[in-house]
Amino acid sequence: MKRTLFIFVIASAMASCGKRTAAEWVATTPNALWQAQNASEVKQLATGSADVEILNDSLLQTVDGFGACFNELGWTSLALLPEAEREAVFKELFTPKGANFTICRMPLGANDFSRDWYSYNEADGDFEMRSFSVENDRETLIPFIKSAQKYSPNLTIWASPWSPPTWMKENKFYACAVMDTTFFDARYNNHIKPEQVRREGMNMFITEDKYYAAYALYFQKFVEAYRAENISIAMVMPQNEFNSCQPFPSCTWRAAELAEFTGKHLVPAMQKLNVAVAFGTMERPNPALVDTILSAEGGDQIIGVGFQWAGRKALPSIHARYPALKIYQTEQECGDGRNDWEGCAYSWELMKHYFSHGTNVYNYWNIALLEGGISRWGWPQNSLVTVNEQDKTYRYTYEYYLLKHFSHYVLPGAKRLKTAGDFDSILSFKNKNGKITTVIYNADLTETTKILKIGKNLFEVVLKPQSINTITW
Repeated sequence: MKRTLFIFVIASAMASCGKRTAAEWVATTPNALWQAQNASEVKQLATGSADVEILNDSLLQTVDGFGACFNELGWTSLALLPEAEREAVFKELFTPKGANFTICRMPLGANDFSRDWYSYNEADGDFEMRSFSVENDRETLIPFIKSAQKYSPNLTIWASPWSPPTWMKENKFYACAVMDTTFFDARYNNHIKPEQVRREGMNMFITEDKYYAAYALYFQKFVEAYRAENISIAMVMPQNEFNSCQPFPSCTWRAAELAEFTGKHLVPAMQKLNVAVAFGTMERPNPALVDTILSAEGGDQIIGVGFQWAGRKALPSIHARYPALKIYQTEQECGDGRNDWEGCAYSWELMKHYFSHGTNVYNYWNIALLEGGISRWGWPQNSLVTVNEQDKTYRYTYEYYLLKHFSHYVLPGAKRLKTAGDFDSILSFKNKNGKITTVIYNADLTETTKILKIGKNLFEVVLKPQSINTITW
């Protein structure tokens, strides 16, 4: 009798181990944001033909985390809110109960969402960095980051410059191009002189050893200054969009010279501080540009590559040929300031592309902006939070909820799971605790039913029209 009972208990336990049931289901539509669904309505089927199979044992890349960029205009917009509401935003963005951002970017000096142009040292010829100062950042970026650290003490920060100090550039100007008034608002003229205009494929940085050494020291001083503020910089990338000649802070390089600066000067300087160096940000579809950096002196010390915009087209080749490199999605494409559902749907496609090709870290761009999202240089862009300047209120955008559908559930250390089948509007991950997170987007204007297979289990899920869905198992 005892033997029979023992066998029955063991058999029952083994049967239950093979079963999975949906534990949680959250959906977002254009008219209903982050709504809990009845997980029991994810029906388990005895038989059927799956639209997609989640291969529970086919583990792909590790996800290190999600986040966004600390920009000056993000802080100045959030600073308009009453303190309690501003704190509520940071709590939502940076705690596990909210979006759970764990890795974020910041500019090293001015970028296109700064209040105006600046660098940390505009003293011409100061190769020893005696005039280096982060005083500007004490008004904006430092309190911005510290507000996040209050809720996420272990937040990882990485940085990259948009432009070196102007005296290190051969055109002696922060920008590279004339303002195109068919795209940018003419009120935001950068006043560049014709003789200062440059183009892609040119070295704007003065490619001499003393300038390389001074620039590496500039990075070092930045890391040290931020450490003095109790903000640790974990990683740097040498140049934002090194091919892009822009009317806002920018600096074009040729790949060979950028490789020389990175490998011979930046890597050794950062190694002394135990700061990692990745290459980026890569915004062109040409993988040979990455090859140039990685094959140069010091290239073997570069831990990863950051991609954004058209650089995403080079990602499949680079990930296939350098599988050990970490892949950073460094700046999600910025939209047009409307923060509409169409932009959110496009962002889903971007996330699907990046994760399908090995991305480990996913960074959105602007954390917060005023309604309309206008930059200092007249470019309207999207953000995760928008602030109404008149009544001092805020709202979370569609793209915020899209990102939260991942970041709230896909925890650092999770592995992406391979999927197979005709339905591909899906991404699935396994956390270290064994829980599976599946994100599904139904782009149709009508309700649709999909059958998912996990292991030996079949599940039927009815997806609302135009809905983002996260289901955990």
